[in-house]
Amino acid sequence: MMVSNRSSVFRLLAWQWRNTLLFTFAGVLAHLLHVGPQWTHLVLPSAPVGVIGGAIGIFVSFRTNHGYARWWEGRQLWGRLINNARDLGSLAVASLPPEVARATVRRQIAFAHALRCVLRDADPLLDPEVIAFTDEAERTALRAERNVPFAMLHNLRAALIQVADDGALSDLRLQTFDRIVGNLHDVQGGCERLKKTPFPRGYSFIAERLILAFGCLLPFVLVRDLGWLTAPMNLLVCSGFSLISEAGRVLEDPFTMFWNGLPLSAMSKTVEINLRQRLGETDVPALPQPDAHGILM
Repeated sequence: MMVSNRSSVFRLLAWQWRNTLLFTFAGVLAHLLHVGPQWTHLVLPSAPVGVIGGAIGIFVSFRTNHGYARWWEGRQLWGRLINNARDLGSLAVASLPPEVARATVRRQIAFAHALRCVLRDADPLLDPEVIAFTDEAERTALRAERNVPFAMLHNLRAALIQVADDGALSDLRLQTFDRIVGNLHDVQGGCERLKKTPFPRGYSFIAERLILAFGCLLPFVLVRDLGWLTAPMNLLVCSGFSLISEAGRVLEDPFTMFWNGLPLSAMSKTVEINLRQRLGETDVPALPQPDAHGILM
């Protein structure tokens, strides 16, 4: 996630270099045809092209708004995960025997790191943080699982039920633990829904094709009045539409490793730090900081 604006116009244009070249070329071509062979019959009326511009505005704004809604829902889900992890860790330390509390907290930390890995299409059982908070026997058993985070929550719930059966946990507190684990299931399910349900491709296809058509037609509307300024004006207007559309596209997956993705590493590390401190540990790692480009992942 970009937490500070250290970009530039040139980097934005380089990001969309194909469209930049197309819009510039269309503007230059319109100007050359107008002043060279003077093909004035190619000058277009503004009304129909303006209608296309209005349609583009509707499509790109719809796409961007819904892309941001998906991104914000992902952030809310991970906020719930952090809150429930803190709740579970605090309750475990306060109500369970020390060794059982430690095992419970470590399972919760491993779950947060494993969910981060799955959402970023990485193998959780190869992640250093997951390895650090699970033992070899547990990882061996998890290798047969299709859904590692879900299996971790199942193991956590089964361990708590066993503690209650052994008489070290009251039924009332077991119900509280069960509610928290259920909340974590809900968070995981919401994240998987966002990850596995892409935004309808039809909106993207229509918006992209309309922007390309608009970028090729607009210069022939502007060339009579703007002359050589047609190319930079076409680039400015059409790049605005293109960049807004691309912003919506990259927001559709809030868990990507692209610069707009949610800082899952920082949030899972927050869970780890908070819960380890509840165990009385002092050698906890520092929170991740933004890199030189102002991006926190």
